[in-house]
Amino acid sequence: MAGRGGGGIDRLDGRIIGLLAREPRIGVLEMSRRLGVARGTAQARLDRLQSNGVIRGFGPQVDPAALGYPVTAFATLEIRQGQGADVRAHLATVPEVLELHTTTGTGDMLCRLVARSNADLQRVIDRVVGFDGIVRAATAIVMENPVPLRIIPLVEQAAEDSVGPD
Repeated sequence: MAGRGGGGIDRLDGRIIGLLAREPRIGVLEMSRRLGVARGTAQARLDRLQSNGVIRGFGPQVDPAALGYPVTAFATLEIRQGQGADVRAHLATVPEVLELHTTTGTGDMLCRLVARSNADLQRVIDRVVGFDGIVRAATAIVMENPVPLRIIPLVEQAAEDSVGPD
């Protein structure tokens, strides 16, 4: 197994993750049968992938648009010096903030927001920036998402990278 200590994966790990991505409700016994490995091997690999943080969960993938939030936007926030922790705590209370990243560059934080409509986006932005620690915000509305969040191509690449030359 390549890169175990560094969080790397090998081909079997990649096949396990790919199978789980396609069929998240598959059991370990069926997984081992399909992969052609012992049940104990499949279980040990799955346990290790979880304990190493490679697999973070098995929850459902939820589409915000199907919940009534079809508008997505990204807001770049400029934060007042020393207010980062307070701003993070504030943004964690806003349900429409789906992700928050601290960044380098022109802004200090980047957050992905959703809203019920373009008009509702103004309400969400007002709630986000209505906090003393946020100096400035620039918002970009998503027009289209031609490459949705995907991990499996990266998993496949990481698994291939673990294989040395023959």
